[in-house]
Amino acid sequence: MTTPVHPATRIGHVHLKVADLERAIGFYSGVLGFELQQYYSGGRAAFLSAGGYHHHIGLNTWESAGGTPPPPGHTGLYHTAFLYPDRVALADAVRRVIKAGIPLDGAADHGVSEAVYLSDPDGNGVELYRDKPEADWPRDAEGRLAMVNARLDLDALLDEAPARG
Repeated sequence: MTTPVHPATRIGHVHLKVADLERAIGFYSGVLGFELQQYYSGGRAAFLSAGGYHHHIGLNTWESAGGTPPPPGHTGLYHTAFLYPDRVALADAVRRVIKAGIPLDGAADHGVSEAVYLSDPDGNGVELYRDKPEADWPRDAEGRLAMVNARLDLDALLDEAPARG
């Protein structure tokens, strides 16, 4: 076995090839609420984030302007997962998606997290989720993590979304 990576290592950002930059910004900023930080490369790329960070999401059309999603059965990104700090913030994000008329592909309670799945305008998978407290994670008899794939009660989740005008 190799030496494990440092435990503080995190995935810093995702950078996606998109067909239409403005359409992608409309989804990631207009629907999900990430803030546009910078247009780059003559308007062919953009960087978005939460909380003023330089970027959590990079979008570009350098090799993909006008392109189509890869067909099923091919390799590529399965989904990008956005971690929300709590259930209320997750509920707010899901409410935004539903209000925008974007269909959900699924929703699950994994024991360790609650997750909602959808696709962005380019067909890239998107997971919106929140982690449950580690003390509540399911474990087997030997104490190993025992994740599940149970139904998530979307109505109960949405009941926690903050009221917006």
